[in-house]
Amino acid sequence: MTKIDDVARLAGVSTATVSRALRGLPTVSAATRHRVLAAAEQLQYAVSPSASRLAGGKTGTVAVVVPRITRWFFATVVEAVEAHLHEHGYDLLLYNLGGREQTRRRVLRTASLHKRVDAIVLVATPLRPADVTALTKLELPGVTVSSGSGVPGWPCVRIDDVAAARTATRHLLDLGHTRIAHISGDPDDELAFTTHLDRRRGYQAELRAAGIRPDPTLDVESTFTIDGGTRATAELLARGEPPTAIFAACDEMAMGALTALRDAGLRVPQDVSVIGVDDHDVAAALGLTTIAQPAAEQGLLAARILLDPLGVGAAEPYPGLVPAPRGAAATGDPPTPPVILPTRLVVRESTAPPRAH
Repeated sequence: MTKIDDVARLAGVSTATVSRALRGLPTVSAATRHRVLAAAEQLQYAVSPSASRLAGGKTGTVAVVVPRITRWFFATVVEAVEAHLHEHGYDLLLYNLGGREQTRRRVLRTASLHKRVDAIVLVATPLRPADVTALTKLELPGVTVSSGSGVPGWPCVRIDDVAAARTATRHLLDLGHTRIAHISGDPDDELAFTTHLDRRRGYQAELRAAGIRPDPTLDVESTFTIDGGTRATAELLARGEPPTAIFAACDEMAMGALTALRDAGLRVPQDVSVIGVDDHDVAAALGLTTIAQPAAEQGLLAARILLDPLGVGAAEPYPGLVPAPRGAAATGDPPTPPVILPTRLVVRESTAPPRAH
């Protein structure tokens, strides 16, 4: 296989000159560039994209950090990010934290990302002060997706979780429900980050707006999983009189609620209505009413925002965005306002007016 040394010998120049000529740098004369290109063509020398990027101080790789890749939202966002990066010649380096503290520290607080990537995407990854400090010191462009915490100078793409929860609760209220339960994330669960807090806040705010005082016995915490939703609903039913409706903080918890209600001999929606948040891929098949959030769109937009400071893609990926330049985290500039994407209510068979007693 032809090497750059072979091209240099044929053209009568150094390997460094060959590298500069093939990269189109202005420090090479037209005559020398022509001689190098002719030699490369004669020898059928192909420039390695990775070697070329490294020579220019770039890796051509973007790090994407997720809490758990097996969850629907995270996987959907990552797939969209990867597709856009691939379209523009970038590779994706995935870091799946998996709830492992050692992995978290290695990825976020050590030099493991240094000189390995050109930029970073954090997908719903809760950050501690030490994490923020370490990421800031890298002075790399970055963006967060659906995160309640971030790095100074990094844009954030997300939905309005408070508004989404209010819409879900309002739907149940409009149907005539007043005894509305809420199953949400466990504050000790790292995956819950701040989403569960915002969605609980929205649920309670909408109840109060309707003149209903939130009942703590109707609010159960668990994990953002199907099993978590099953356990939370079982606990809810064990507390006494069942609610007439359940607002689950995510569709996977709502699916667990459907299982627990069925096991308890209760019908949905005749006995208990159920609504979730996400519009998971199987939500339609289950007839689940939900607040649809644009997961793939969040990933796509995050990738577009990220590539701009790298000199790739449109100069303004969305109206009003001023992307953070390289090293912006250390400049003291005011934080970039989050980009909030809209959600929508999708009504299916799992919600209905409460049964008359």
